[in-house]
Amino acid sequence: MRFTKMEGTGNDYIYLNGFEETVNDPAALSILMSRDHFGCGADGLILILPGSRADFRMRIFNKDGSEAEMCGNGIRCVAKYCYERRLTGKTAFTIESGGAVKHVVCLLRDGTVHSVRVDMGEPVLEGSRIPSAITGNPVANHPLKALEQYFSVTLVNMGNPHAITLVEELSSAPVLTAGPAIEKHPAFPQRINVEFVQVLDSSHVKMRVWERGSGETLACGTGACAALVACALNGRTGRSADITLPGGALHIEWSEKDNHVYMTGPANFVYEGEWFPGV
Repeated sequence: MRFTKMEGTGNDYIYLNGFEETVNDPAALSILMSRDHFGCGADGLILILPGSRADFRMRIFNKDGSEAEMCGNGIRCVAKYCYERRLTGKTAFTIESGGAVKHVVCLLRDGTVHSVRVDMGEPVLEGSRIPSAITGNPVANHPLKALEQYFSVTLVNMGNPHAITLVEELSSAPVLTAGPAIEKHPAFPQRINVEFVQVLDSSHVKMRVWERGSGETLACGTGACAALVACALNGRTGRSADITLPGGALHIEWSEKDNHVYMTGPANFVYEGEWFPGV
């Protein structure tokens, strides 16, 4: 089985071309292939498939085998793959994931995709639709008890659920301890992604993320979108900012015109290989 390793700001997945390969149990395969040392080492597995409501469809499986609704870094990589592997000749097309259709635009340099702009749609701010047991619309700066302390969280769904907490110093943020505790908090029936965010100024933000099903990752595209929305809701930034993550930077804009969030960032090939059945 042929596969391609790609990364977007360090968020690395294994990509399978579903036009050519058949996968019977993608959840189990994601667990096997994502393993460090014994596999490829990745944040998960993404299948590139024919679309019924869009030009293409993607399915995302975390490294623990759970299926995610959306991946902002992953969708940029899928866009680059589809264009550069000649699955489409268009630079602007649509990709379906988790039941939602996203519009992508490949930005070219010397004939190759150097970055991708994605219309991530409108943020969902109502507590029950995150989903969460916390009520409110929006749920902003809400005290949440975890590990015998309180964290002020703002909840945003950008195709998948996020809890954002603002911190004074990112380097000392309790990502590895509070991250998993908040992810599995009883208030979140489908678990939740957790972002720790330090605001540098009105247009620059730093972020670390604990992703449900994967742990701390170098970047999260939907998380960066959610972080910008949370910062704007709390009056800490304007409606556009550069979000710096351990794996790189993304530019996020929350448009006043249509209320959509737009994400622009890189996508890169790492290597290609062959996975042998039974391994």
